[in-house]
Amino acid sequence: MHLDHHHNGPAAVSADAHRKDGSHRALRIGLGGPVGSGKTATVAALCRALRDELSLAVVTNDIYTREDAEFLLREAVLPPERITAVETGACPHTAIRDDISANLEAVEDLEDEVGPLDLILVESGGDNLTATFSKGLVDAQIFVIDVAGGDDIPRKGGPGVTTADLLIVNKTDLAPYVGSDLARMAADAKAQRAELPVVLQSLRSETGVADTAAWVRSQLAAWTAA
Repeated sequence: MHLDHHHNGPAAVSADAHRKDGSHRALRIGLGGPVGSGKTATVAALCRALRDELSLAVVTNDIYTREDAEFLLREAVLPPERITAVETGACPHTAIRDDISANLEAVEDLEDEVGPLDLILVESGGDNLTATFSKGLVDAQIFVIDVAGGDDIPRKGGPGVTTADLLIVNKTDLAPYVGSDLARMAADAKAQRAELPVVLQSLRSETGVADTAAWVRSQLAAWTAA
């Protein structure tokens, strides 16, 4: 289930859209959101949905562990050489917004070692509603919240909710059990985000990650054309 808002391609085509050898580099999409919202599960589902049609890789971020990368490796969503981890050692938003050097190195190493790539997914460690990615690191941003966190999250806003290129309201199958009003969440998200798109998603449903994968394909098509 999703809100049919339109958004034309990556929010900004980065100045460094080409690699040092002149080739077009991969599109980089960042996924952020609070702890437990379903970022890693969404990354895993996207890998399964897109791996047969795209050349992709993943960079995960955790503070002191490589737990998210290890989950993806156990699930065998991509070959091991296409999954790498960054241990931030500090608040997750620091490594995706303030000092992006470790993530940027990981992204560039993946392109060197397993490229050429079409797409790199960069998953932030779990953070709060203010987490955003530097435009020097990613070309578009997805922010993931879940219904169990409270149906007032879209109304409260914050940079992640209001400015991300795509907002995912995840785990919609739990709404009846946690007392969340999906219609209210959808309306509040629309009020906060205007024409920016919103996906209401349950990875346990038949459609699963289909709407999010379609959005990623549209971003890649715009990136390639640019």
